[in-house]
Amino acid sequence: MENVVLTIHLLLALALIAVVLLQRSEGGGLGMGGGGGVVSGRAAATALARVTWILAAAFIGTSIAMTIIAAEKSAGSSVLDRMGDAPTPVQAPLAPVVPGGNLLPPSDGGPLVPKAD
Repeated sequence: MENVVLTIHLLLALALIAVVLLQRSEGGGLGMGGGGGVVSGRAAATALARVTWILAAAFIGTSIAMTIIAAEKSAGSSVLDRMGDAPTPVQAPLAPVVPGGNLLPPSDGGPLVPKAD
């Protein structure tokens, strides 16, 4: 269920981006002129505005639906509850490290000595 809602949510996001980019710039906020692009005329602007509102409402609806699904999925559990289920890390046994393989640990606990061949 959540995968279906997520897929619809992503498709709505892409469609909303496309519709917003198709709209004609009216304010010139960054100094870019509106010009006579693909969309011109009052009827097309009204239709695109209506489609934008519909897509935005659907996007918000899927956002709320995903929030509800996530809340139901994690109801009654906490992060701390899940910490008890985690396996404890296994420590490696402490063995002497022999660099290069030609040194042996002495029996009296002193420094490593070269191996006699």
